[in-house]
Amino acid sequence: MFFHPMDFLILIAFGVSIWAQFKVKGNFSKWSDVPASSGLTGAEVARLILDRNGLYDVPVELVPGTLTDHYDPIARAVRLSEPVYYGRSIAAVSVAAHEVGHAVQHQQAYGALVLRHRMFPLVNFTSGIAPFLLLGGFLMQQFSLIGLGIILFSFAVAFQVITLPVEFNASSRAKDFMITEGIIRNEEERGVNKVLNAAALTYVAAALISVLELIKYVLIFVQGNNED
Repeated sequence: MFFHPMDFLILIAFGVSIWAQFKVKGNFSKWSDVPASSGLTGAEVARLILDRNGLYDVPVELVPGTLTDHYDPIARAVRLSEPVYYGRSIAAVSVAAHEVGHAVQHQQAYGALVLRHRMFPLVNFTSGIAPFLLLGGFLMQQFSLIGLGIILFSFAVAFQVITLPVEFNASSRAKDFMITEGIIRNEEERGVNKVLNAAALTYVAAALISVLELIKYVLIFVQGNNED
């Protein structure tokens, strides 16, 4: 059973995801043209906030690409793309502060982040197996395989859902950091919110798609068992 009424909702969620990606790129491009009043680069902002939080040993590194910015919890390093690392715009300082937010979460053992890190090896394993179990179960009409696939897939869904508070909290920290340190002025908060909220929407869309797919598989499983 490859087509299901839930597919319409999943398709809508995919549409939201694509729209969110355009919003991220559009807002980043727009606010990359607006200089931040502090005149600091993204790298300088990251270093400033890290030092203010006692994270002197966390380096700020340059990575290739655009919108490839991330915090590496294994290397304990903040990595910024060239437009953010060298940029002095609202977009650059917003993204840099957000990534530092993750570093501070790590330092303070923020609950959702700790849980996400602990789940990662398991999710990395189960997400590779679940699609094959589900596909095999559908093709052979083996609902035991579908059930096992659902259990394994649910770990990936939980991982996506747990990512939401991690990302929203990092953005909240970023705004607090920038205001406290005088990196942005009150009138610049609108641009910061635009950049960070657009990025957060991509995670919401991804989580929504995963949840809807899980519900679809559960409904198929329940219906199949009832028919037996």
